[in-house]
Amino acid sequence: MTDVFGDLVGQDEAVDTLRRAAASAAALLRAAVPVAAGASAGGYDDLDALAEEFDSTDTDPGPVPAAEADPGAGMTHAWIFTGPPGSGRSVAARAFAAALQCVHGTGCGSCPGCHTTLTGTHADVRLVVPDGLSIGVGEMRALVLRAASTPSGGRWQVVIIEDADRLTEAAGNALLKAIEEPPPRTVFLLCAPSTHPDDISVTIRSRCRVVPLRQPPPAAVAEVLVRRDGVAPDVAEWAAAAAQGHVGRARRLARDPEARQRRDAVLAVPRRLTGVGAAFDAASALIEAAEAEAAASVVEIDEAERSALQTALGAGGTGRGAAGAMRGAAGQLKDLEKRQKSRATRAQRDALDRALVDLAGFYRDALTMALRAPVAPVHTDTAALAGAGAQKWDAEGSLRRLEAVLECRAAIEANVKPRIAVEAMMLNLWRG
Repeated sequence: MTDVFGDLVGQDEAVDTLRRAAASAAALLRAAVPVAAGASAGGYDDLDALAEEFDSTDTDPGPVPAAEADPGAGMTHAWIFTGPPGSGRSVAARAFAAALQCVHGTGCGSCPGCHTTLTGTHADVRLVVPDGLSIGVGEMRALVLRAASTPSGGRWQVVIIEDADRLTEAAGNALLKAIEEPPPRTVFLLCAPSTHPDDISVTIRSRCRVVPLRQPPPAAVAEVLVRRDGVAPDVAEWAAAAAQGHVGRARRLARDPEARQRRDAVLAVPRRLTGVGAAFDAASALIEAAEAEAAASVVEIDEAERSALQTALGAGGTGRGAAGAMRGAAGQLKDLEKRQKSRATRAQRDALDRALVDLAGFYRDALTMALRAPVAPVHTDTAALAGAGAQKWDAEGSLRRLEAVLECRAAIEANVKPRIAVEAMMLNLWRG
């Protein structure tokens, strides 16, 4: 088995920073838990060896100028992982959490600490993945309260917040209080697209160390698909290019025929825009496809949650007690339905955004061909159609169409009704 950072594609600088921080964290643990001479301390024997290596390689012979100091050499209690979609923000956060829990040092990938963290079963690692459009203050307060407890394994209490840009203002304030006065041995790992104030508050940003991730090159994504997932090299190269550096999207395209069919339907849109009616028809088809994809992705989770709640509330029981319990459960079932509806809305928007990214890639190809730019197309299988569009629209028309797709994405992100935003986009694509 590879180490915990093996799935972090094309992020050598970030991996080096995180390894050094994990080594520093191990040294801190060694200093905090002295071992008696000749006594056995379980996993801390490995920490002793790691700390000695860390001390020998990072010994400071004298004052180091601030400009020459390595900011990644130490450990801190709060981190922000930034980067474009598909760069591996959550992968990096989970890998770093595993490295912090590794009993051998900086993320061997095979010890119980690494294994349970990566599989989501470690008692001291809490993962927050927003189901809906935002992360509320109630959820954040409960999380901060639990994070203040002492690590059961004696190492670190780690809190991973995916999509930290979805924190409400109140939730962000609750998190800020915990970051300002962190509990001992508690580490907060936040994932966000950027450190812009629209994504993460300035005050939270000022108290965190930032680990920037970049969009991995297609060649690196293709290599991972071949090595880890057993994908044929030609399919891996096509999927990596079509996914535009998004590792998860590339894996779906390479392995899921339905994902490829949905992509083909999206890339057929430019041919369908022959008039106003066709533009509205294309918008309806795109919205309905996103709704169907989202519904299929959450139906099993919704049914399992509802069944588990009903069982916990006494469904199937007999007698007046069971009947009374079910009558009093209406409020809890209503709350569950509200959460599931919010998750479905988020899933629909995510599915629609993936379609818009594919469509933007098509018009990007048309633009580069109109400009005769020496770059490879994103969608090699529709390169001929993009070339025909480049001849018909020229560079200015291709750019206007690309901007229309990007404006649609921005409008949906700003909570414009998806159907209205997509219909406006389709009309702009038709008019040019």
